[in-house]
Amino acid sequence: MFKGFELAMVDVGAGTLRVRYGGSGPPLLLLHGHPRTHMTWGSVADLLSPHFTVVCPDLRGFGRSFQPGDEKDSNGSSKRAKAGDCLNLMKTLGHEKFAVAGHDRGSYVAFRLAMDFPDIIEKVAVIDSIPIIEHLDRMDWQFARDWYHWFFFAQPEKPERAINIKPLAWYDKIAPDMMGHDAYADLLAVIHDPAVVHGMIEDYRAGLTVDREQELEDRAAGRKIACPLLCLWSSRDDLEMHFGDPLAIWHSWANNVRGHAIDSGHHVAEENPTALSDALLHFFRER
Repeated sequence: MFKGFELAMVDVGAGTLRVRYGGSGPPLLLLHGHPRTHMTWGSVADLLSPHFTVVCPDLRGFGRSFQPGDEKDSNGSSKRAKAGDCLNLMKTLGHEKFAVAGHDRGSYVAFRLAMDFPDIIEKVAVIDSIPIIEHLDRMDWQFARDWYHWFFFAQPEKPERAINIKPLAWYDKIAPDMMGHDAYADLLAVIHDPAVVHGMIEDYRAGLTVDREQELEDRAAGRKIACPLLCLWSSRDDLEMHFGDPLAIWHSWANNVRGHAIDSGHHVAEENPTALSDALLHFFRER
């Protein structure tokens, strides 16, 4: 994985991000979800790097990137703060404009980049997600049952205590055969680091506070994403089951939307990297 890529710690102002970057062509930023690190993109990055300069960071609070200081409102873990890190990262690497794709929690950072920086983000892909407030608007007993971790992780202290007792009992669906041994070893190390567990959980606390509030402000102001948006979702995950057609939802948030399902479970970059790479390649190369 990551053949020919550089591995670096890059200062983005608020702290340093661990990042791999390589390839040639227009810049493309790939953002991971929970509890992954940038390593989840390894197979996809190899497939895309002949066509793009691919940049894969660990988001702040995740992996080996810096941990933001604790704040009462979790603002240091907000998607806007993480979007700012990504903007500074890309500028440091020499990319004034770029495209971005995000999966799971990383898709909310990609969304925030596209919403806040329309003159910089050329295209955006969101994978296995809809905006946070759209989730909450549609919340019912099935959502509460199946996505209970959103609300458990929002509680103070107890999530970290539960996870740190035996991390592999909580993260029991990770396996080297699916992820690749290097990515598995990387993830195994970070989920056994209490500081990283705290950083990952803070992402959910921010989701139900500052991130939710900022999305409500976007909606009230009628703001929409101006650049083309690709929505992809895993057909064997439960996004569509709980919320209906993701494309219909994203049409309320962007002016130019397209997308489709991919035959995969939730961790599509690991489970079906070829189909995901094909979809991203077609979208980001189209002019």
